[in-house]
Amino acid sequence: MKILVINAGSSSCKYQLLEMDTHAVLCSGIAERIGQDEGRLTHKIAPDTDKEEKLVRTAHFPTHVQAMELVISLLVDAEKGVIKDKSEIAGIGHRVLHGGEAVSDPVLVDERVKEIVRECSVLGPLHNPANLMGIEVAEKLFPNVPNVGVFDTEFGMGMPKEAFMYALPYELYEELRIRRYGFHGTSHKYIAGATAKYLGKPLGELRSITMHLGNGSSMSCVKNGKCLDTSMGLTPLEGLIMGTRCGSIDPAIVPFVMDKKGLTPEQVDTLMNKQSGLLGLCGYTDMRDVHAEVEKGNDRAALALKMLTRSIKKTLGSYYFLLDGNVDALVFTAGIGENDDIVRAGVCAGLEHMGIKIDAKENSTRKPGARTISTPDSTVPVLIIPTNEELQIAMATVEVLSK
Repeated sequence: MKILVINAGSSSCKYQLLEMDTHAVLCSGIAERIGQDEGRLTHKIAPDTDKEEKLVRTAHFPTHVQAMELVISLLVDAEKGVIKDKSEIAGIGHRVLHGGEAVSDPVLVDERVKEIVRECSVLGPLHNPANLMGIEVAEKLFPNVPNVGVFDTEFGMGMPKEAFMYALPYELYEELRIRRYGFHGTSHKYIAGATAKYLGKPLGELRSITMHLGNGSSMSCVKNGKCLDTSMGLTPLEGLIMGTRCGSIDPAIVPFVMDKKGLTPEQVDTLMNKQSGLLGLCGYTDMRDVHAEVEKGNDRAALALKMLTRSIKKTLGSYYFLLDGNVDALVFTAGIGENDDIVRAGVCAGLEHMGIKIDAKENSTRKPGARTISTPDSTVPVLIIPTNEELQIAMATVEVLSK
């Protein structure tokens, strides 16, 4: 069975075509600068294998339709194609940011589901409209292929009420559904399953802490294979310090800054989401640049690094106690989590009294795939497990279609 996974942004569209019998990625790519004068499509055949071949095409993509039409032409190309006809695609899985409380599981897309995505745009104004556009483009170009929505909030919907509620007037929850939803759920769900498999443990018995660290970062506390708590909240702004997001701050800062700087709600939202975090602290968002600046003696870069690892460690500690100290594994994943040994070492430094001991050599060595970076006598294994959100979306799509 072949599944196409689509992650549509406002001016871009990522995709993967997977053969689900083997979980092989037949091709993947991204169409960028949609709606601009000249768009760019980067298409990879057999990505991340020794047979990988990259094709780059430039063209004007007035809308996502034209971009996806070019993608289809490459999929079925007589010489470079990976399928003979688009009818070979059995289903299309879509990454959708926000489903509110109306959607708690992957679901076959119909008019009701599209209306839910539309209504939740107020909670995900940057992502939900683009995700909906991706669904509608797929419906147009693949009229006989079922579409499945896989929601970023799904994993967090398993939290108990004491975890997802805010201590605001209860009427605000009843009226506006203000609560913690959590994001990066597709990644956290995939990593929970992959961790259980790596440890040889039933998913229903897994107790772990996942650190999804990238330009956007979040953590999840997993008990019995389900989300017990997560760091992001009503929006992806809450929680850890991130590339351009401030993470959790004193809420009173918002009206104070608005008053003193004369900012509108939209302007202060932009400040917190796009001008803060590592960028606001030291002027850089890429951790490679931050580390280079630390080496040069840049005090603000050093401060940003310390603040980042501290925010992760604080959340890790709270999750450790939520699990009563009974933790099967700490797991690092995503761009920073998988590749930044300095951040990993900083997070785990000083945790030996909790049974968490990093093997410095293993931590600093780059290796592919899932692996252990803790010492043999560490009572809590520390793992690196590469995330695979596209595969998780594809598996969820197959599961929905099988029903």
